[in-house]
Amino acid sequence: MTKNIRDYLLLTLKGMAMGAADVVPGVSGGTIALITGIYEELIFSIKSINLKALKLLLSGRPAAFWKAINGSFLLSVLLGIAISIFSLAKGLTFLLHHYPILVWSFFFGLIVASAIYVARTIKAWNAGAVIAGIAGIVIAYFITVISPAEANTTWFYIFFSGMIAICAMILPGISGSFILVLLGMYQFILGAVGDLNIPVLLVFVAGAAIGIIGFSNVLSWLLKKFHTLTIALLAGFMVGSLNKIWPWKEVTESFIDRHGEVRPLAEKNILPTTYENLTGNESLLWGAILFLVVGFVLIFVIEAASKKKR
Repeated sequence: MTKNIRDYLLLTLKGMAMGAADVVPGVSGGTIALITGIYEELIFSIKSINLKALKLLLSGRPAAFWKAINGSFLLSVLLGIAISIFSLAKGLTFLLHHYPILVWSFFFGLIVASAIYVARTIKAWNAGAVIAGIAGIVIAYFITVISPAEANTTWFYIFFSGMIAICAMILPGISGSFILVLLGMYQFILGAVGDLNIPVLLVFVAGAAIGIIGFSNVLSWLLKKFHTLTIALLAGFMVGSLNKIWPWKEVTESFIDRHGEVRPLAEKNILPTTYENLTGNESLLWGAILFLVVGFVLIFVIEAASKKKR
């Protein structure tokens, strides 16, 4: 289907939403891509960047190369992601630092609704789909409870971190930022973005480029051959990730960042009432419920709008 300028602007906005989600440990840009209806096109477009497409470029046929890789689509989405990472990252960091309960409540509602939305797209929940869904829940939950590693700032490890994190970023429910936390690289990479540390960013992006092209081939093959099982697995990933996104937490281990501020390193989930007893702030509960409902309803508003457009 031919796209117009309005469509590409909308794709850029969706990319911005993906970028904003990717900055937050526990929220996946892949989830946003899935609920905004661009996930499969994104995977297949990335997969099309291969030797065959590169031959078109090297043989002096840039227009054919651009068409082969769905270049306008990819450029719009990647532009939105870049805008978000370099502009909204600081804003999201501020909100998470000052209003964590409200932000996580919004994301929790968003992910719950997203999992329901994705599960509803599976027309036949057979035994295979159920097993795939349960496997997704178990895998994602296990990832959320792994203890973070120590930072390693060698060039190879930065490159490796880019490869692994980008694969998680395009998987709904598994956060690339959280993978960076597990690898001990989240603060380091976020600092490199804030300081525009070009050498570090170039090595990280090089690893991410190789990782996403390779992994997109695997995902596109799975979506072609085992579509229902793959979608069930992705829905399970989102459900399993809810453990990480639960708004009410008690810090069990912390560290001091490069600005001298105390940041949480390890946390455990607690009940809202327990959190209120710890902080004495009872008014947050109703605000959290409100934001959770808003996040939940937003997904189905987007779904209704996309159906109307179709």
